Amino acid sequence: MALQILLGSIVMVATLAVGAAALYLLELASARGRSWLVAEPHWPKIFVVLIGSGLWAMLVLTIGVWLWALSFWALGAFPDLETAVYFSVVCFTTLGFGDVLLPTEWRIMGGMTAANGLLNFGILSAILVEGLRDLRVEQGRRPRG
Repeated sequence: MALQILLGSIVMVATLAVGAAALYLLELASARGRSWLVAEPHWPKIFVVLIGSGLWAMLVLTIGVWLWALSFWALGAFPDLETAVYFSVVCFTTLGFGDVLLPTEWRIMGGMTAANGLLNFGILSAILVEGLRDLRVEQGRRPRG
């Protein structure tokens, strides 16, 4: 049990580190394009920001799923990578079909995968909402030309 908690914690920290690095890169891109983002017209730029942010979030979540899948596969919990990826997607998204199960010796990590997915979805949602709110507030402060 302790080994599962240790390994699961390492993967959880790795997914959070990926998210933090991705957020840093997103912040850099946002800072560089700030003057363009706040200039008129606003709505096409909001559209671009929404699409870009959505793709960014999907990339971060996909990397998280792959980190879990590769971990399960490396531990020998599943016979092939496709099953490990499928299980990781189902757990990470907290869908939980239950058609593929972890072996008993690794089942605690399944719960950790779900908790990690829930945490990542929550963090990414908060970041996206805050970023869009900040952009809209700054756009509102600019004089209309």
